[in-house]
Amino acid sequence: MKIRSYHPEDQKDLIQLWLDCNLVVPHNNPEKDIQRKLDENPEWLLIAEIEGEIVGSCMLGYDGHRGWVYYLAVSPSFQRQGIASQLMEYAENELRSVGCPKINLMVRESNLRVIDFYRSINYQQDPVITMSKRLVVDKPYNSSN
Repeated sequence: MKIRSYHPEDQKDLIQLWLDCNLVVPHNNPEKDIQRKLDENPEWLLIAEIEGEIVGSCMLGYDGHRGWVYYLAVSPSFQRQGIASQLMEYAENELRSVGCPKINLMVRESNLRVIDFYRSINYQQDPVITMSKRLVVDKPYNSSN
């Protein structure tokens, strides 16, 4: 498996991966999320590939205080082969290399399998509540466009 930065020609396959992994919700437009990442640290939109096929992804962010991981995904047909663990190890090393002291991530509370995965690689649930305010309201994403 190879981990590399995103290339523009990856967009269609990357979005399909996110759809296959149920990461796309109506209020998150993956095309816009990709473009936003390309505007800020584009090298941290990571692609995992095997023999040229995109099998995983991970998006990193760092604000100088905390690192964040978004869109960790592994194709359902490649899950449970260590790809997510390798992506997270790569992400941790990238963020550590810029002095990041802690990584945060968000998981939907109903996604117990993913919560178990993160616990298995030594992530823990913090006693915090995540709050948000949508500053841009996009039309619901329609994957058939």
